[in-house]
Amino acid sequence: MQINLQTLKFNAKQELKDYVDEKVGKLSQYDDKIIRADVTLSLDGDVVENKVCEIRLAVPGYDDFVKKNATTFEEAIHSCVDILQKILRRKKEQA
Repeated sequence: MQINLQTLKFNAKQELKDYVDEKVGKLSQYDDKIIRADVTLSLDGDVVENKVCEIRLAVPGYDDFVKKNATTFEEAIHSCVDILQKILRRKKEQA
């Protein structure tokens, strides 16, 4: 699985890039057909939960998309990955 990271309105440190690779990379164990994960991190105005994470999983036949806000990028990434894990498990059980 290929992981594409895009940051808007800031430059990500290497620790954050590694965190994205570690957490999002684990999604491949739920579905081996995932082609790539497009991760977008951005800042959203002056609100408290201004860190935004969007993840789009490209899977043949469909794409899964999740967007979450949090006070830190790590929390937002973790929330997105948790939801995607549930979605992938549900699809695997239905198959």
